[in-house]
Amino acid sequence: MKIHTILTAVCLFLQIASFAETKVPPSWHVYIGTYTGGESEGIYLLEMDTTTGALTPRNLAVKIENPSFIAAHPDKPYLYSVGQGTSATGQQEGLVSAFTKDSQDGRLTLLNQQPTTGAGPCHIIVDRAGRYVLVANYGSGSVNVLPVKEDGTLEGVCDYKQHAGASVNPQRQEGPHAHSVTLDPSGSFLFAADLGLDKIMIYRYDEVSGCLEANNPSFADLPPGAGPRHFAFHPSGNFAYVVNELNNTVTVFSYDPAKGRLNPVQTLGTLPDTFTGNNTTAEIRVHPSGRFVYASNRGHDSIACFSVEESTGRLNCLGQTPTGGKVPRNFNISPDGRFLLAANQESSTLVVFPIDTNTGVPGEASSSADVPAPVCILFGAL
Repeated sequence: MKIHTILTAVCLFLQIASFAETKVPPSWHVYIGTYTGGESEGIYLLEMDTTTGALTPRNLAVKIENPSFIAAHPDKPYLYSVGQGTSATGQQEGLVSAFTKDSQDGRLTLLNQQPTTGAGPCHIIVDRAGRYVLVANYGSGSVNVLPVKEDGTLEGVCDYKQHAGASVNPQRQEGPHAHSVTLDPSGSFLFAADLGLDKIMIYRYDEVSGCLEANNPSFADLPPGAGPRHFAFHPSGNFAYVVNELNNTVTVFSYDPAKGRLNPVQTLGTLPDTFTGNNTTAEIRVHPSGRFVYASNRGHDSIACFSVEESTGRLNCLGQTPTGGKVPRNFNISPDGRFLLAANQESSTLVVFPIDTNTGVPGEASSSADVPAPVCILFGAL
């Protein structure tokens, strides 16, 4: 047996053991990012029972314009959101907002906002040390980095990378459209899935300075017209997965963590063969155990479920689970891996599904709640 194979098995065993020993609190805070063009007023807060999965609405966490995607600081009570909003001068622009969380009731207080160097910000993460926030700008096809100060507030953009090019779909791929940003487990490489280019752009990332530098290789190619959207790593760090919005597929990569290199090994569909309607995919998640992968279908309105081959990371389709609503733009898996929570944007519902931890398949819905235009789910400790 090769040393690499042995190390992969050991890493995966340690990951699963750590996951199994994770202490579970009685409940979690669940923050919901939304679009505020209709009934929504900002970020909403619910509480989720860790035993039953029951959802209890708590309050409007903060009133803010279009907090579409949200992310949490790794060890301090700060949250961050991106969205199109109104600046201090009354102009519409891309904004990143910083909030502090009340330790008692979970409500959020706005700390400050900074403009993005780019249009239509759609995705946000915080790096491992909590020093920087990284943003994908869909409208302009770019990524940027903003420093986080000690008090949680944000400074202006300190680094910025503009993508260039186009692909085969004239309506959706006339130019670059960065749709997500993802750091590898080491925090050394940043991956930006660009729907407009059919590429995953790869950058070396300096955790101290926040600087981005084009890697060699500088990108991984997807098939023309695929439209890569969101990207996720396997807990072992040896595999990664991208959900392709336009051709309704998931592509599996093996990953070289020393070089930041992605090698495609498999692409498979998210829909049943009998489905003939319109559909686009949206979110992808890897189960905390590393044994399963999930992707959302908008149109078929389902979660596609896959099992993971331990040695290769390749996927086997387990079928699709209806989400009990329309247009599941986002979903998330509870930190203990027992529940899947789907955000149905057009029906304005959150639906909870218990996950069979042996098969990985979500069961019958166990709870639901109404939240206007939900587009992002973030679990947080009480």
